[in-house]
Amino acid sequence: MARYTGPKVKISRRLGVNIYENEKGARALDARPYPPGEHGRDRQRLSEYALQLREKQKLRYTYGVLERQFRRLYQEAARRPGITGHNLLAYLELRVDNVVYRSGWARTRPQARQFVSHGLITVNGKRVTIPSLRVRPSDVVALGSKTADLIAIRHNLDTLDRIVPPWLERNGEATATTVLAVPMREQIDVPVDEAMVVELYSR
Repeated sequence: MARYTGPKVKISRRLGVNIYENEKGARALDARPYPPGEHGRDRQRLSEYALQLREKQKLRYTYGVLERQFRRLYQEAARRPGITGHNLLAYLELRVDNVVYRSGWARTRPQARQFVSHGLITVNGKRVTIPSLRVRPSDVVALGSKTADLIAIRHNLDTLDRIVPPWLERNGEATATTVLAVPMREQIDVPVDEAMVVELYSR
């Protein structure tokens, strides 16, 4: 399964956002709030193309999607009725690894991806191992029978106190999450200008 395995802090500094939402990335941005490299402090004003590319890279790295897969998602979003950028964000949010992250079971999206890859998650009662699987309204994403008691997951639930977005509903035991609807743009808190991504691909 292809995934990015390079230096994560460098990506966060280049994009100016703590993409992986980890403590190391936050500390690096506080200490060196400028792009990496010899000329990071002195970088000139970005061109329109560079700004569009940066927004695309933010989305790609945030959700852990490689370029070819991201392009296919964009093309599918462009064919669907509605605003292309909003469709694209909704597709990314409906990935099963993102639902695991939004449910508070995983500290970061990479950790959520790992949980899915290791078969710790079920969708409608069936074990899944594909992080990019897209769920639909009324689907139930749940922890496996032996997964709910894992120390890492219990620790995340006890310490993160993550608010589940309104398009999801987590049960009282926090062991299952139901997808209520396709997320609206205002329900997605990813700091990205999706319109610039659409402009980039429309060139």
